Amino acid sequence: MKPRYFSDMVGRALLLCCLVLPLFTVTGTANPDPSQGTVAVTGLGSAAIPSTNTSGMALHWLEGKVPVTSAGVTWGVPWPMGKYPKDTGFSLMTAEGREIPLQSWPLATWPDGSLKWSAHAIGADAGLTDTLSLIAGKPAAAADAPLSSAKSPAVTVTEEKDFTVIDTGVIRCTLPLITAKESKGKPEQIIIRSVTRDGKEVLRDGVLVCMRRDKSEPDPDGAWQQEAFTGEISSVTVEQRGPIRAVIKIQGTHTAALGRHLIPFVVRFYLYAGGDSIRVMHTMIYDGDENTDFISGLGLRFSVPMNGELHDRHVRFSGEDRGIWGESVRGLTGLRRDPGADVRAAQIAGKSIPADTLMGKGARIGGHLDLIPSFGDFTLYQPTADSFEIRKRTEPGYTWLNSAFGHRSAGLGYIGTPCGGVAFGIRNFWQSHPGQLDIRNAAGADAQVTMWLWAPESRPMDMRFYHGKMGMESFERQLQGLDVTYEDYEPGYCTPMGVARTSEMMIWALPATPSRERMADLAGVLSTPPQLACMPADYKAAEVFGGSIWGLPDRSTPLKERIEDQLDWYFDYYRKEVEQRHWYGFWNFGDVMHTYDLDRHVWRYDVGGFAWDNSELSTDLWLWYNFLRSGRADNFRMAEAMTRHTGEVSVYHLGRFAGLGTRHGVVPWGDSAKQLRISTAENRRFLYYLTADERIGDLLWEEVDADRKLADVSPRRKLSPKAAPTTVSVSVGTDWGAVSAALLTAWERTGDAKYRDKLLNGMKSIAALKHGWLSGGGAYDPETGKFSQESERFDVSHLNILFGAVE
Repeated sequence: MKPRYFSDMVGRALLLCCLVLPLFTVTGTANPDPSQGTVAVTGLGSAAIPSTNTSGMALHWLEGKVPVTSAGVTWGVPWPMGKYPKDTGFSLMTAEGREIPLQSWPLATWPDGSLKWSAHAIGADAGLTDTLSLIAGKPAAAADAPLSSAKSPAVTVTEEKDFTVIDTGVIRCTLPLITAKESKGKPEQIIIRSVTRDGKEVLRDGVLVCMRRDKSEPDPDGAWQQEAFTGEISSVTVEQRGPIRAVIKIQGTHTAALGRHLIPFVVRFYLYAGGDSIRVMHTMIYDGDENTDFISGLGLRFSVPMNGELHDRHVRFSGEDRGIWGESVRGLTGLRRDPGADVRAAQIAGKSIPADTLMGKGARIGGHLDLIPSFGDFTLYQPTADSFEIRKRTEPGYTWLNSAFGHRSAGLGYIGTPCGGVAFGIRNFWQSHPGQLDIRNAAGADAQVTMWLWAPESRPMDMRFYHGKMGMESFERQLQGLDVTYEDYEPGYCTPMGVARTSEMMIWALPATPSRERMADLAGVLSTPPQLACMPADYKAAEVFGGSIWGLPDRSTPLKERIEDQLDWYFDYYRKEVEQRHWYGFWNFGDVMHTYDLDRHVWRYDVGGFAWDNSELSTDLWLWYNFLRSGRADNFRMAEAMTRHTGEVSVYHLGRFAGLGTRHGVVPWGDSAKQLRISTAENRRFLYYLTADERIGDLLWEEVDADRKLADVSPRRKLSPKAAPTTVSVSVGTDWGAVSAALLTAWERTGDAKYRDKLLNGMKSIAALKHGWLSGGGAYDPETGKFSQESERFDVSHLNILFGAVE
């Protein structure tokens, strides 16, 4: 089948889901037949949908198999209205009846106040079994419940005079507590003071770093100016204190030596009971001038104390699949004078080499170790989705040696000794290129590690629009351009000011140099963090996300089978297109293209509003509903990446357009239509409730008052300056659908009646319009949420349904 116009393809898929699938019924849904235990589900392999007529909620590992290891897991569970009170406690049981220490908290309630969504967390390497069941009841205490054969520690958070200590029972992480105002005018820049394990410091002095250039490329004489910035903290908030999960939120902005502020940040640190790792969620918000502020490097830097002999200092980088590149600062293999097979094997394995083996009587190398070069600097660089390189040098001022090349690295590194070290990495490393991992001064007293989210060796970020005004300064010329290229250009609107990007990093404080197998396991956790999920039938039975309007897979008749095959084809087609078309990159990963060019046999990446999709016709909803129905892990991961992208890159988080999103276009933020239908909370609710992710929670809050922006920014794509409205003109579908999603989410998260009342005001006032929903829109009051009849009109549009209004 030839590629089709995106709107037609996804629009049809969504309409099928909304209009046809409610006709489907399967065992285990809202009206289960107790005599029928299970029914097979496409996408779960040999797994089955359990009957929901049980005392507990069955959970499974998303990828379909028990993880080898886990850094701790958080997930969300839906409940039917009226089943449990909001303050219900829960316990987690294995099939053998062993209880897993659990932390639980409510995420949302139903209108009657009962629990709608609960969030849960288990510690590192906990619950690694095939079958888990969540049961209402008193949870096991983290400090005394059995976990495997050992006691499970609790994570604790202690606030001292000017720092915060998080103790997982395995590592102690010290973070700042004081803010700039409390530190007597001296800004705090160190976001990780130290990490210790077994009383030994393995990491210290973590800071955020940013590099800026004044040009995207050098002048003809090869000159440009580059400026270094360091993250400066403005606030520190403890969001969770355990006993299983601790979350610390740090906000601030990057600051240069001369005092200029650039690129605000939000960083969260996650630590789990019994864990030796720190999960880092890093959000940057672009607030520069796209014509002069070209970000040439962005990342997290810290120091690792280095003790021991140079030949016992090991460096590791992940390669392709489970491949690991590993060498030492001072190599003992390949020498003219062979130190012996035992010595070579020990160094390759990352084990300590006794001094007398090399220096003692009869040793082959004797006193000549100093003649073997030591390499202090190492780099893993992934400039594109299809190539990486590893290289090393002895020290600055000397040439680099090419060490290895490959296709796609998982983005994990290690520096340390047999007595301990640090593994570190960036999730979606090759997908979000350009990425870079640097190790510097490994031969000195302190090695320096930098995880570059944007590699300084690549070209700097270019946030500018992709073409000139093309004579479109006048309103009439803008309309002509829209008609020709489907691009809505308007001066001052094609700005990146306020768009954001969230990245995920991991840091492990390890007791020794890990084996290659262990490194490969950690790379797997980094790339695909273990995730617990419910069965599709249980999402359906709880009737969340409009559960009464979507159904589970059903192939019981030829027509239904044809529909299911078509839906599967839609998803598989786009999943494969992501790879075939290489829809990757720091500012692109997660999105898909809008429309295909049958003449050039490419997607219309360079044709106005036909390029990047930016949630057009609710692509996000399509992917998430497909996951809810199928339980497919690949579907979840694609939807997760899209939610991260469209919630950050396609939406403004500060400035004139804060709370609004940008319609589809060649540049993600380039089109001048700034609308709520792109920033809508409806597209983010799924990931928030399925994973309890705090950053997604932030995005949901940003939308609560976003309707007020419509007083200054018209939701209509083009209005003549002469026809500028004196009141807020809002459509009942694309605009108010987003408003209602934000209000509903705020109401169910807080239980605050003010959000409910504003939501009901909108519903009642729409019903009071002469043509009701078919009025298209009208004058809207952001204070009360009411529509007036002053601007009513008869207007029927498919867009008023396809952007989440039904859901």
